[in-house]
Amino acid sequence: MRAMMPPMTSGRDFRSIGVIGLGTMGAGIAEIFARNGYSVVGVELNDEGLERGRQHIQHSTDRAVKRGKLSAADQAELVGRITFTTELADVKEADLVIEAVVEKLEVKQELFRRLDAVVRPESILATNTSSLSVTEISTATSHPGRVVGIHFFNPAPVQKLVEIVRTVVTEPDVLDDVAALAQKLDKTPVVCGDKAGFIANTLLFGYLNHAVSMYEARYASREDIDAAMRFGTGYPMGPLALLDLIGLDTAYEILDTMYKQGRDRLHAPAPILKQMVTAGMLGRKTGRGFYTYEAPDSPVVVPDAITPSEDDKAQLRHDIRRVGVVGTGTMATGIVEVFAKSGFDVVYVGRSDAKVDGVRASIERSLDKAIQRGKLEESAKAEVLDRLTGTTKLDDLADVDIVVEAIAEDLMIKTVLFENLDEICKPGAILATTTSSLPVISLAKVTRRPEDVVGMHFFNPAPIMKLVEVVSTVSTADEVAETTRALCERLGKVAVSCGDRAGFIVNALLFPYLNDAVKMLEAHYASADDIDTAMKYGCALPMGPFELLDVVGNDVSLAIQRELYLEFREPGFAPAPLLEHLVTAGYLGRKTQRGFRDYTTR
Repeated sequence: MRAMMPPMTSGRDFRSIGVIGLGTMGAGIAEIFARNGYSVVGVELNDEGLERGRQHIQHSTDRAVKRGKLSAADQAELVGRITFTTELADVKEADLVIEAVVEKLEVKQELFRRLDAVVRPESILATNTSSLSVTEISTATSHPGRVVGIHFFNPAPVQKLVEIVRTVVTEPDVLDDVAALAQKLDKTPVVCGDKAGFIANTLLFGYLNHAVSMYEARYASREDIDAAMRFGTGYPMGPLALLDLIGLDTAYEILDTMYKQGRDRLHAPAPILKQMVTAGMLGRKTGRGFYTYEAPDSPVVVPDAITPSEDDKAQLRHDIRRVGVVGTGTMATGIVEVFAKSGFDVVYVGRSDAKVDGVRASIERSLDKAIQRGKLEESAKAEVLDRLTGTTKLDDLADVDIVVEAIAEDLMIKTVLFENLDEICKPGAILATTTSSLPVISLAKVTRRPEDVVGMHFFNPAPIMKLVEVVSTVSTADEVAETTRALCERLGKVAVSCGDRAGFIVNALLFPYLNDAVKMLEAHYASADDIDTAMKYGCALPMGPFELLDVVGNDVSLAIQRELYLEFREPGFAPAPLLEHLVTAGYLGRKTQRGFRDYTTR
């Protein structure tokens, strides 16, 4: 990855940097260069803008001093390297000029036209645009080969990623010198072509827009959508909270620009976005977006008319004491352990004595590890194991209060099991499936109690992952869904509610994003390493898309993507041909030692 690349050498000796526009982003860029010893000329339209820019830099460096990351002397030296001016001509000696003005093409073009007449012929002109065409901006100059995109991420002093955007005429030495400069700033550069959204925003905003559509359709609540992505994927923020942070007006403009350039329907802004922007609900900066905030620019969420109250907290409407689990694989074993550690007696069913014994042995090993790490008392081990009853007979589930099936993801096999459970289990027992992609209603309809059938989608590994998606069909009784949510809380899990459709919340949002990344690679827009780096450093995701695909398994990913495409008939959900070809070749990821990367030599 570029994060691991050897330092690049620059052919140019950058000494003076011009920054045009000292809003939040421009001030942050000016601070980065000044912090690294460069002389900076910061330009604004008027004295008022200059003062705001000074204040941005002062407040940012004050915070660094307070946290011990900068001394007071260093702060004074840093600020002293910045010359504040309202005269564009003052950047005439700059080796690099970066603009961070309003995101409007005609404004940027006019600025570059003026800069072209001011700076030296060898100076580089750069735009910090996040979505506009760098090529179109460059046409305003007499020397478009020296124009490049340098897209910093907000807050610029903190975020490591810099997308370096090449046009078809950007000179190679300009690209190399800018990439080397970014490394000297302790940033992680990735190089990509000139397409709206570049790498990070193209992948991020497609995902965010999909989340908005999910909310707009009332498929799940804002809280559940955000919790699902935080606890199901390890994302630092849920998509709707992230949109509030970015600004809904900014998000709308980026999506609209991406759609107009690429005509990808998945980038067409969800209608509710335009409605909210028109109403002035722009997110944190106005105090109201998808959530309501304590005050404009405050991160503190306060209750509003649609915030769930304590009275809405799920209750156990069914008495759950004895739990049945069908299956002996990794997921089933984890679920058995979760229930037993939470104080429930568990009857688990396997196809052979050896498999049944294997579940117990696996749980014993897991408990021993927890004891070694100080996470479990030795005395608790015996208590947990005493709650386990293994059997090869389904009939032993006759008196359980809930059965959770975790067998092969095959509709025919699951259907036969639910027919049997319907006959065996007592009236009122809840029948739950852990399916991640099959229709729960198909299992419910083969029973005489469809109202008692619910989805209970744990995430792997079940003892560690906090999320459970509770899936209600059109037949599921409200008290069954509520009991299942309350039961999840007893297990120490975070339950989110959703309807019975392919992918539920997490997979429906995650896998189209992964598929988009494959399409981006397939189009030779950027390398797998640069795409992974962009998403990890630009969006703070725990793994890049190709790292994740190789961990999940390309065959698993392809199966889920096919289910989503079949369910929604959305052309953009069609599996990328490259993913199909890798699976056909047997390149399934880490489990076969080859996927998007080759692991045989690592």
